[in-house]
Amino acid sequence: MIRLGVNIDHVATVRQARRAHEPDPVAAAILATLGGADGITIHLREDRRHIQDRDVFLLRDTVTTRLNLEMAAYDEIVAIALKVKPDEATLVPEKRQELTTEGGLDVIANMASVTGAVEQLKGAGIHVSLFIDPEPGQVEASHKVGAHAIEFQTASYSEAKGEAALARELEKLRTAAAHATGIGLHVHMGHGLNYWNVQPIVRIAGVEELNIGHSIVSRAVLVGMERAVREMKQVMQEHYPNPRRA
Repeated sequence: MIRLGVNIDHVATVRQARRAHEPDPVAAAILATLGGADGITIHLREDRRHIQDRDVFLLRDTVTTRLNLEMAAYDEIVAIALKVKPDEATLVPEKRQELTTEGGLDVIANMASVTGAVEQLKGAGIHVSLFIDPEPGQVEASHKVGAHAIEFQTASYSEAKGEAALARELEKLRTAAAHATGIGLHVHMGHGLNYWNVQPIVRIAGVEELNIGHSIVSRAVLVGMERAVREMKQVMQEHYPNPRRA
């Protein structure tokens, strides 16, 4: 079964809107775990717009499953990751003006900085994933720099309009997943996934993990975090292919 990593960044977004003490990302992580989350994902941005340094350390002490720290390959953030030692670090592109991460990390164009970050993180025993576009060149570059895994951005799929465009994006993801697994990379996917468009994604061969945040947190506002996560897990399980039929 595919693992579900629940991104709780936007719990912190609500808190930071008032510079208050609530809602607490740690409490959200506990409830997400009770709902069946296989891991907790957080993004420590350079501008600290949601998750704060203190959150990262507290979550490292309290998360009982897997802690996945999304981060840019900046020296300051890498240094924090080396202290925190999350179970996994996912390197992502980052721009201050963006509302959310736009597109995948260009590993080819940033080979030197990405390689340096990967080597430091791996040296600390941290599993390293790269958030990339589903393109052959980026897959090969990710393998070259020594990443354990890649996370394909599913924004292009999630934002596709019309059946033809949707089919094209799904085929890109299938092809990229096959390529990645063929050269020994673990395959994750995420960005823009919700309770409906996740259904074809869980049927793609080779996918081991999905990271989903906004949709779950939005649902949690209405029904609570534990139930929102449980419902996502149920959707994933219902549409996961039966190995006996493969």
